[in-house]
Formats: sequence, structure tokens, C-alpha cells
Amino acid sequence: MSTPLTELDMLIRLCLGFAAGAIIGFERSSRRQVAGLRTHILIATGATLLMLLSIYLPQQLSPYRVGDPGRIAAQVVSGIGFLGAGAIIRLGNNVRGLTTAASIWFVAAVGLAIGGGMFLIAAAAVVLGLITLMLLNVVEKKIFPSSRFKLLEISYKDNSPNTKEALDIVKASGISIQSVDVNHGSKAKGTKLRLLVRIPVTADIASIARCIKSSDNVGKVEITEKY
Repeated sequence: MSTPLTELDMLIRLCLGFAAGAIIGFERSSRRQVAGLRTHILIATGATLLMLLSIYLPQQLSPYRVGDPGRIAAQVVSGIGFLGAGAIIRLGNNVRGLTTAASIWFVAAVGLAIGGGMFLIAAAAVVLGLITLMLLNVVEKKIFPSSRFKLLEISYKDNSPNTKEALDIVKASGISIQSVDVNHGSKAKGTKLRLLVRIPVTADIASIARCIKSSDNVGKVEITEKY
């Protein structure tokens, strides 16, 4: 860089990294993904900070002015994969959460771009990311309506519930069950039944949830879309 970074420059870039992470993270939180607002903010801001550090050190340490500013950034790209793996959920033979894992990798790249001073490119990347996550999601639903999966989570009040009733309701509604996972918690937490299901477009999701919730032993029913 022809002009050394000042503290004001670094502060502005950190704030922009924070904003970029918040925009993408808010969209993921609105869909109840495991990596949401705070996670994306921390990743984008942290990547921005590391990129700033990569640029700042060669400028300030005179014997090392020829240092490679991309060295630390390269480690961010490889290291972010560990966080992305945590967003992936495996249910039976099905794997969900790949889009959220990709968004984690994406905001890290945006943070690096902001830290490197590529403001216009970073802004364009955020806009394209939102188009991919929001607008293309609607288009994908219309083109491939039958291929959408949802995660049905049924929380029971005790630790040994009769799950057959809920499974019968799901099957009778024409819903295809892809995988079943039962999580037995403590007596205080009860049991959680997680079903990866394929729901027809014509199915009344609210009515199905009410039927399952009508059981006295069911505490909560959640149906979320998985990507």
C-alpha cells in the first residue's frame, strides 16, 4: 500500500466487517440455523482484523517490510473449515446445513476483502450473497417444490415417550420420513424426536403441528426448513 494504515482506517474497516457479518448472519438467524447472527459477525470481524494485521505488521516492523500480507489470510481460509463443519447436521443418510457452512466461509472471505480495502468488491459480494440466500431460495422452491426438506422436532416432557402416535400422524399426512433421531435428555429436559421429512406442497403444516401438539406428553413442536 502506498499509504500506511492509520488507526481510523482500521476502525472503519472493522465496523464494515461487523456490518457485513450482521447482514448475512441476520438472514441465517431468521431461518433458525445453528450459525446465526453472532457467529457470522464474529467470523467477519475476526477475518477483517486478521487481514488488517497481515497488512499492518510489514508496515510497522521495519526489518520485515517485505513480508507477505497474504500469509495470515491464507490460514483464515483453511481454518474456517472447522467452524463450517460444526454447522453441518447429519441425520441418518442425509446431510443438512451445507448452505450455512458455505455462508460461514463466505463471510470470512468478505471480512478479508474489507480488511484488504476492497470495499466495493466486498459490498457487491454481500449483495450477491443475499440474493443467493433469499431470492434464489424462492426461485428454487418454485422450480423444485418436491425436493424441499424440513426438520421436524418434537419435544416430549418425559424421558420415555410413546413416539408411535406422532409418527403415525406424520405418515397419515402423506409426509415422507427420511431419517429419525431420538435424543434422550435428563429427566428435567425430557426427550427430543428429530425427523428429517419431505413435506408435499399441499400439506397443511400448521394443522399437522397442532395434531402432534394435542398429545399431553408433547411440550413443543418445531418445523424448520433445512438447506
